[in-house]
Amino acid sequence: MRFVSTDVICTSCPAPGRYRRVTKEDNVLSQTTRAVGGTTATQTALNGQSKSYSSEQLLERIISSLNDDKAEDVVTISLRGKSEMADFMVVCTGTSSRLVTSISEKLVRVLKKEFNIICKVEGKDQGDWVLVDAGDAIVHVFRPEVREFYQLEKMWMNPGQSSEDA
Repeated sequence: MRFVSTDVICTSCPAPGRYRRVTKEDNVLSQTTRAVGGTTATQTALNGQSKSYSSEQLLERIISSLNDDKAEDVVTISLRGKSEMADFMVVCTGTSSRLVTSISEKLVRVLKKEFNIICKVEGKDQGDWVLVDAGDAIVHVFRPEVREFYQLEKMWMNPGQSSEDA
């Protein structure tokens, strides 16, 4: 993440037409690179340092945050050997659009603070289905009826595996 300063014409200040300096946050997405041994390493553009945590530690903290925020029906799916986009997928439910948005916003703050991960977030404005991409883990937060409609976890589970086994 970096900050960019620009001069803009002030239209709402006491002296319209004057220039004032505005500093904006430039969200630089996390970059995923291939590391030795087939695991992914998330590096932030902010400091360029490699990660100092395992994907299991990241997953543990994600589940802890979801449970703290009253997410329901949390299912963890291992993507190892199935996809190279991440090691884990977590699917959970929030009882309302507001709760879905709140769960995802808190998770992004926790991951930024504790792991220095700048997450990519999609769908937060609608609040029906929010995707949080944390590099080694992808989190889907659904409203109950949207989760039932898409049944995303059934696509990624092994044949014969139930959501309780995941």
